[in-house]
Amino acid sequence: MRVILDTNVLLSGLISARGIPALLIEAWLDRRFTLVCHPLLLDELREVSRREKIRVLLRPVEVGRLVNQITLIAQMPRSLPHVRRSPDPRDDFLLALCEAGPADWLVTGNKDDLLALERHGPARIVTAAALAEQLGIRRS
Repeated sequence: MRVILDTNVLLSGLISARGIPALLIEAWLDRRFTLVCHPLLLDELREVSRREKIRVLLRPVEVGRLVNQITLIAQMPRSLPHVRRSPDPRDDFLLALCEAGPADWLVTGNKDDLLALERHGPARIVTAAALAEQLGIRRS
């Protein structure tokens, strides 16, 4: 199973160690699925983590450690096809990554844009809770 975790899911996983996004990161590190990522997503993760409202919740070392883990372990397609489908053009690279991966799942908290699409090609676009349910992951 190939999964893309959007920036908002990755940051949520770092901010709340007991939440569903953190459990998904753990599941990935336990090799329960293959994470599909791209340098554009890592750049966005770094940029968003430097915003003041996030910076007060996370230490840069935590973000850096996750970026390093992703760089070492995740599947990283070299190029992305051109896609123009998302209501927010800044998210089109995630849909392109669904194709390049190819991904089975795109996990996001982006309700107004990506989640409204429900699918991109064979990839289902779901919340962290929906993928956790698919994997049989529950908060303890």
